[in-house]
Amino acid sequence: MSKSDPIVVGIDGTPASDRALEWALNEATVRGCPLHVVNAWQYEALVDWTETSAQRETAASEQLIEKALLRAAQGRTEQPEIVRRSLRGEAAEVLESASEGAAMLVVASHTNHRIRQMVLGSTSMHVVRHAHAPIVVIPVTDREPAEATS
Repeated sequence: MSKSDPIVVGIDGTPASDRALEWALNEATVRGCPLHVVNAWQYEALVDWTETSAQRETAASEQLIEKALLRAAQGRTEQPEIVRRSLRGEAAEVLESASEGAAMLVVASHTNHRIRQMVLGSTSMHVVRHAHAPIVVIPVTDREPAEATS
């Protein structure tokens, strides 16, 4: 691991992912390394019934990243180099791949309900098992309702 190895953080626009982004921003600033902010999106032309396109999904993902970074940057005097990555695919697989060569991967846990995790799976559980870098999982807070998606 070198000082140029990035910290990768997965975001999805939820309060939990905002906290993960803030934590990752702080850590990247302290370490003096780049921060890769990743949002995974999916679009299946023959499955999605909405009138949209892959280009619209990409634009929405890029906008989500920008909004999250604006919220996280408020009041900061220092920031690391930030790389924005809007990537098509299932979140767990995208983050697993993005963790290659990273100093660490930061994700938020969206649910604390064990049955929901077993039945639906969990992005954070997947990356804990399969990522190529150390993982930091930011837990759900008592003030935040558990979310069904992860």
